[in-house]
Parts: sequence; structure tokens; C-alpha cells
Amino acid sequence: MRRPVRRSIFRAGLGLVAATVLAAGSGAAVPALAADGDPLPVRITGENHVDLSLQGDNGDPAEPQITLRLAAPGSDEPGDDGEVPVAHQGRYRITIDAGGLAGVAQAKLPCTTSGATATCEGDRIHAGEKADVLGGIRLDIPAGGSPRRFGEITVTGEGEGVAFAPLHIQVVVSDSRIVSHELPAPGVGVGGTWGAPLGLRNAGRAPADGVVLRFRGTRGLNFPDSYGNCVYRHTTDGPLKDQGTDAICAVSGVYEAGAAYEVTEPLKVKTAAFALNDLFTYSFAPADAGQAKALPKTGGYTPGTGAPLTLRKLAGTPSGVYSSKGTAWLPQDNSYDILITGDSARGAVGDKVTVNVGFRNLGPAWVRGLEPPDDDPMLVYVALPPGTTATKIPEDCWAGRLDDGSDGYGCWAHTPVLEDANLTFPFELRIDKVVENAKGRIRMQPFDYPSEPDQDNNSAWIVLNAADDDGSTQGTTGGPSADPSPSAPGGPSADPSPGASGGDTSGSTGATGGDGPASSGGTSGGGLASTGAGGAVLLGGGALLALGLGAVLVVVVRRRSA
Repeated sequence: MRRPVRRSIFRAGLGLVAATVLAAGSGAAVPALAADGDPLPVRITGENHVDLSLQGDNGDPAEPQITLRLAAPGSDEPGDDGEVPVAHQGRYRITIDAGGLAGVAQAKLPCTTSGATATCEGDRIHAGEKADVLGGIRLDIPAGGSPRRFGEITVTGEGEGVAFAPLHIQVVVSDSRIVSHELPAPGVGVGGTWGAPLGLRNAGRAPADGVVLRFRGTRGLNFPDSYGNCVYRHTTDGPLKDQGTDAICAVSGVYEAGAAYEVTEPLKVKTAAFALNDLFTYSFAPADAGQAKALPKTGGYTPGTGAPLTLRKLAGTPSGVYSSKGTAWLPQDNSYDILITGDSARGAVGDKVTVNVGFRNLGPAWVRGLEPPDDDPMLVYVALPPGTTATKIPEDCWAGRLDDGSDGYGCWAHTPVLEDANLTFPFELRIDKVVENAKGRIRMQPFDYPSEPDQDNNSAWIVLNAADDDGSTQGTTGGPSADPSPSAPGGPSADPSPGASGGDTSGSTGATGGDGPASSGGTSGGGLASTGAGGAVLLGGGALLALGLGAVLVVVVRRRSA
């Protein structure tokens, strides 16, 4: 198993960050403003759709169907002290308005309630998507049934220095129970089109008068057909995790209890040239098809223009599993290529020089996650050349002990990583002793990257005062032996002294704009983004803010949208 090993290494690295921050006495808080001074973007998350059954099969009455959380940029992986970093410090208020459920369902709300409204207040927001739980919402159908079938809960937020994205929760009441068929392995290659065999079964005791189909594809997927009874929303900005296409379809008809149905023709799902392990999901739910058309009037949806999507009844129930939704990852035959670049400089004793460590994705695929549904960040290890001390380090890097036991730095790149990502980590070094051809190795964290067949360019060198014909900074060319002597010319120190506690983290980070190729360690344009547990958020104009533990901060520029 690859993931448990990698996670243990990753958490150890995070512990180094927490220790460094605490040693500096700065706490784990990070600024609540984006790089351009805009408020910190925070999403209110939770289930956006709940189906309630008049048959009473609505789960444990003591358990909520909805759990509300706050999702801020950054990673919610705790350090060795068990603490998740703080992304914002300052008062905020979350308002839960369940007034739209009148006559539909009864809601038990968290926090401080007044009638159909509740407010939750706090003074800090942690990084990531898991740490800040506002509370749960329990929904039940009142005695005697529900005279209405549809309702909505709206959750909004306000606070100085924070921009909250609201959450709209649609509630549907039915006397049917609709489940969706599992999906087979797509078996489609990059650039190809897969016919997804969507299906449902009415597992309730009463027929369903119409159903609602919801399906979604992440940014590497699109849907060539446009159905007239569907509405579509194409998201091309904001967090990469949220980018892609969402669709809601109202399908009329009577769906008998115990019967199974499938789409008349498979739903076409096309993969982009950069797609790799993109996520496709779908689900059916009972609803009156006429009323269902009112559901997507908000949220940026536009109607389809073609013939309607239809379903047909099957003679029997197909083999396989039915559940609340179907899921597939596609394609799986694409690959990416991470290029690590180094840099070189010259100087005398006491001089301060800046060297740039580069991280670039040469494509053709983006890195949606290292392994579905994994969204762990990629790590870059940096060892300094002997005779140097770091006086400024990038805000997205931290000092500590590397996996080989030596001192150095870790720098992270959150996933998803765009297919043209280009990131620079600038280090300011003070030369304490002139060592001819002094080298420090840069490398990706050792890990089985299953979709990167060429890993020969995953390492590079920082070279100071290079000899005339031995100044290569790329790969293993000109590098030292596996276990060099610290004083041997041409090799890095086995125990470099990176200046963990003395390094200033005020140096600039990220990549500036530009479409040209990246030079070794340069700052040419590109894009790197993070979602999921990494919690990155793309801001207006394409800039990305990815906050990590302590003062970890990455700001990059995205060259193009999907």
C-alpha cells in the first residue's frame, strides 16, 4: 500500500512546520487576506440535496443528514501536536435560514436558534475542509405527511476579512426511494468518449411520479449532448475542485415500485487531452418532474437545447450494486511529467545570493490527485550547498530533517496541479565559506507516482561557485556520489546547515505571469492549484492562494482556464 507510507512521511513533514512556527513564537495563524488584499475566500460546505421519504426511511432520528463545515484555503493535515493551522482570526457569523422548509419538513438546527433561523459565531477559521464543524441539521417529515414536496435551506456568512460562499440545500419529499446503479470501469482512453450506462431502481413501496437526475464531471470531462430537459452549469474559475460541469435533469414518467430503468441511450462523457483520473458522478432522486424544473433556477444554470433525456424500463433488475450514487474515474491512460529545476550563483564569503528551485508540470495531463480519490500534496526536498545558510526561505517551505536523516527544507505543491503548472521557490543564501562547486540536491519526495513514467527529471541541483565545466544544475549530471564527503569538491554536505531557526520567511514566492518556457529556476508563468484536503482556492484574475501549516503560503498565476 503506497498511501499509508506516504501519509506518514507527509505528516512528519507537517510536524516540522508546526515545530518551526512554534519555535518562532508566531503561532499557527496566517493572514486572512489574499495576495492582492481581497478577503480570504471561505466556502460553507455540506450536503446540497436531501431526499426525505414519506415511508419513514430517513435514517437514525438521532443523526443529522447534513453536516455543515467551513472550508478555507490550505491543508487540514495536523502536525505532530495534533493542531490544524488557523487560516483566519477574527469574528464571523454564519446564518442558517430554514424558512424555505415551511410545510415541507421540520429542521433541527445547530448553534443558537430563533424560529426557523440559527446563527453560529466564531473567532477563528482553520485551514482545510474538515476542522471547522458548525454542526448538523436533522430533517424530519411532520406528522400526517408533507403537503409540499420541495424546500430549501440557505446558509450564508459574514465577517471582516472573509468572503463566504453560501450553501443552498434543496430538500425533496417523496413516498418513493430511488437508488442508482453502480458504473462499470469506463475503459476509455484520453480524448475518447465513454457511453455511461446510467440506471435506477425504485426500492420503495410506492411509484415515483418523475425523477431528477444529477450528474457532474470534473474539469477534464465534458458532455457533448445537450438535453432539453436538463440545465447545465459550467464552472471555470474558483477552486479547481469545484471546476467542471454540473447538470440537473427533470425526467417525467411513472417509475414503478421494484422496477429498474436505464437511460434510453448512454450518456456521452468526453475526456479532454489533459484529463487523468477525472471524476464522474451521477444520482437519481424521486420528484415531480413538473415541479423539479424549479430547482435549478439559481446557481448559474442554463437550459439544454436538444431532445429530452429519457429512461426505459428493464425486463428485470440488472446484476450489480445500487446505492445513492454512481462513480467513475476516467481516463487512466494519460500521464504527466514533473520537471524539477535548479539554479546556480557565485559569491564571496558574506555575500547573499538568491537561487530559485523550480517545479513545473510538462503535462500533458493535470494531476487531479495522486491516486483517486487521494489529494495529498506533492513534496519537494531541498538540501543546501555546504558552506551556506538560508537567510530567507519561501513561505511555502519549511525547515527540518529530510527522509534521509539530513537537514534541509520541504516545499509542497498541492494537488490538483494544472497541466501547465510552473512554480518557483526562491531561497536567499548567505555564503559562510567558499566551497568550489558546492552542490545541494533538490528532489521530489520518494513515492511511486503511478502516472509519471519518466521520473529522471525529478531532481536537480543548487550549485554555488561552479567549476568552469561542472556547473550543471539539472538531474544527476555533474552530481556527487551517493554518500559524498562534506569537504569533497563537487558534492553537497551530508548534513547541510540550512539555518532552520534563523531563516527569514519574508522572501517572495510563486510564479509571475508569462507564457514563455521556464528557465532553470526561473519565475515564468504557469499555474498550480489545490483542492480537497489541500484547500486551495483560485481567486479573481486567476491567482491562486494555497495556505498551509504555519506561515505556508503559495501564490501562483494560472496561465489559462480549462
